[in-house]
Amino acid sequence: MAAKPFTMDVEAGKVREFAKAVKASNPEQLADDRPISTPTFLMASAFWQGPDNAPTMRSDLDLSRLLHGGQEFIFHGPPPRAGTRLTGQTRTDRTYTKEGRRGGAMTFTETVTEYRDEAGTLVAEARSTLIITSQPPAEGA
Repeated sequence: MAAKPFTMDVEAGKVREFAKAVKASNPEQLADDRPISTPTFLMASAFWQGPDNAPTMRSDLDLSRLLHGGQEFIFHGPPPRAGTRLTGQTRTDRTYTKEGRRGGAMTFTETVTEYRDEAGTLVAEARSTLIITSQPPAEGA
């Protein structure tokens, strides 16, 4: 099931700020009139999403039990440049449970966010794995 789509404007200033934050050195990311985004820039799309756009961010979710299990980006061409308006849509790809080493089940949810440009062309995909533990973290762990 897919969440509601969201739009994200790739802004020049934000691309440069993000590039500096991740210590990028590519002049196309720092000084170009329409800088190209770093591969991980798409993580900033979280600021453009609300609960309706993120199927895993339920209001009843206990964030103390949430772990980020992994992130992968797949580009179908170059990363987007400043001036591009992207439409993103996240869907749950699969959910499964495994027994943890310290006891208790862990629920893994893999999501895919597709990013399309104004023409509807698939620009990139972000694959995320979230893990929800059945037990809260131990004191001092």
